[in-house]
Amino acid sequence: MNRAVFLDRDGTVCEEVGYANHLSRIRLLRPSAGAIRRLNKAGFKIIIVTNQGGVAKAYFPESFLAQAHGYLRAELRKRGAKIDDVYYCPHHTDGEVKKYTRKCECRKPRTGMLLAASRKHGIDLRSSFMVGDKGVDVELGKNVGAKAILVRTGYGAGEVAFRKKYWKARPDYIADDLADAARWILRKGRMIVPLAVPGAKRRGPRNGSSRNRR
Repeated sequence: MNRAVFLDRDGTVCEEVGYANHLSRIRLLRPSAGAIRRLNKAGFKIIIVTNQGGVAKAYFPESFLAQAHGYLRAELRKRGAKIDDVYYCPHHTDGEVKKYTRKCECRKPRTGMLLAASRKHGIDLRSSFMVGDKGVDVELGKNVGAKAILVRTGYGAGEVAFRKKYWKARPDYIADDLADAARWILRKGRMIVPLAVPGAKRRGPRNGSSRNRR
């Protein structure tokens, strides 16, 4: 079984610009490439999971997402970083495009995207990590038994300052940015063994090892 780091896109890997409806609005956050490169070298699958309700709201067509994610992959490759796969949810219950206006099983914090990635890539979700800038990202990670990290980039600083009482799940760690999250993952990952490794004993985090800032 593989281990993965699931990454929210906007506000975590890329700048949060609202609905990114043009390639010029897909801009990498400065720490992203280096952080992903380190996680690549450590053997983690790197998978983007992103809600893209702008499709349902008719802000851009679904075909634009293929362009956007192709561009994102190319920008990361230039910097020596690799994305293994991208999953997105184009649905929204308050949409304009009938085809995409519905309640689905893939919109975060529902687990459809992570379960699909787990099946395709042979991922042990319980030894994996979810990183994002919103409470729904943390909730998604917890819903599949993964470690969940909230970054302060994007909406994250506001989440920490103003929305703690509304969180349905608490992050295992609050990171300054993706680079900080990657450092924590690399430390914590040494103590978590994928379930399917023959003869391996699974270990949880040590007491007091987290330095959460809440």
